[in-house]
Amino acid sequence: MEREKALGIVKEQLTEHRYQHTLGVMETAIELSKRYHADVKKAEIAAIFHDYAKFRPKDEMKQIIINQQMPSDLLIHNTELWHAPVGAFLVKTEVGIEDEEILDAIRFHTSGREKMTLLEKIIFVADYIEPGRHFPGVEEGRKLAKQDLDDALIYALKNTIMFLAKKSQAIYPDTLRTYNSLIFEKKGGILG
Repeated sequence: MEREKALGIVKEQLTEHRYQHTLGVMETAIELSKRYHADVKKAEIAAIFHDYAKFRPKDEMKQIIINQQMPSDLLIHNTELWHAPVGAFLVKTEVGIEDEEILDAIRFHTSGREKMTLLEKIIFVADYIEPGRHFPGVEEGRKLAKQDLDDALIYALKNTIMFLAKKSQAIYPDTLRTYNSLIFEKKGGILG
């Protein structure tokens, strides 16, 4: 699918602010793909559609999670997680994208997962550091992304976990598993 067609489809689903965020994620994902030798076209399309379901009604997303037998623990965690797996489903069924690498990058861009692919890491990090993001520590994330994608991913996950913990919110188990698996990899399977 060509960029302009994809952007036209996604623009109808998003607010103007979220569309501008999507453009930032797209440009960042393209840049990271070139830096880390990933498929630029797949990164572009995954980035464009990563928030496709962001503004779907919660009831609709809940029904899709149930009907498609997605992990039921999604339903007891923050609803902000839902748009990623639901988005992957809707991008496949409504838009017709069937590339599982692209769909997985959309599916896991909020939670992460163990053994993330390069494309999944790129979309996760691009969503975290795109130029429209302004929060304490984002500059450090941008710096890390230019040096080591895994370090940037660990940084993003750590900050997300700490943010949720400070607000006394539950942390989705896949997010903790993602963080732990990356730490194990970095330290050669040894903690401490």
